[in-house]
Amino acid sequence: MGRIIAIANQKGGVGKTTTNINLSTCLAQEGKRVLVADMDPQGNTTSGFGVDKKALSRTIYNLLLGDDGYIEQVVRPTMVEGLRLLPANINLSGAEIELVDQPKREYLLRAILNHMKYLYDYILIDCPPSLNLLTLNALCAADTVLVPIQCEFYAMEGLSQLMHTIGLVQRKLNPRLTIEGVVFTMFDARTNLSTQVVDEVKAHLSEYTYQTIIPRNVRLSEAPSHGLPITLYDDKSKGAEAYRLLAQEVIARGNK
Repeated sequence: MGRIIAIANQKGGVGKTTTNINLSTCLAQEGKRVLVADMDPQGNTTSGFGVDKKALSRTIYNLLLGDDGYIEQVVRPTMVEGLRLLPANINLSGAEIELVDQPKREYLLRAILNHMKYLYDYILIDCPPSLNLLTLNALCAADTVLVPIQCEFYAMEGLSQLMHTIGLVQRKLNPRLTIEGVVFTMFDARTNLSTQVVDEVKAHLSEYTYQTIIPRNVRLSEAPSHGLPITLYDDKSKGAEAYRLLAQEVIARGNK
């Protein structure tokens, strides 16, 4: 049965989508069967795999609204062997309003993924950068939460807000939800601030932090514009190596 991991942080610009695309790719390249669910109306995970999100006639939005009876009509292959995608586009932004009167609306994604988790080793969910119904659906469907943290001044503030949110979800909606881990992103070894952020977070959450730190890397930021994960865009880059190491850590934690 697959592990369902929500990649979440209420703060924007911390590397959620970059981590989703590249961690899922590296897990697949390690021989794992992987599904990525794009729950962000911006659809950046979808376009990051080279899919034209504007041309899509069926997306995860249709599944949430119950418009499509066949999940197989929505799931798409990617250029990465063993990795498939539940895509999203701007249509998903209307879901929150359309689902407002739906009973158990926080559990719609869980119902969808429960039919699929036996087919995959990992299901990764890309969350929007806010606490809304889409994020709650992801947290209610997930077994664990992976938290990317940008190495910058307000990192701890965003992390404390997210921990509070996770605690609320655990108590009221999904008691099985746990922390998968905290991964540092956009680390710049040339600045004291990046090192200070890492040290501060580790002082509070050392049992959750991954050893792998994702560096600030030009090739990593270029890859999405080409619709490619970093290991297919520049396999020798520091960003590619970092996400390979992160994938190995995620696999090792799951084996414990």
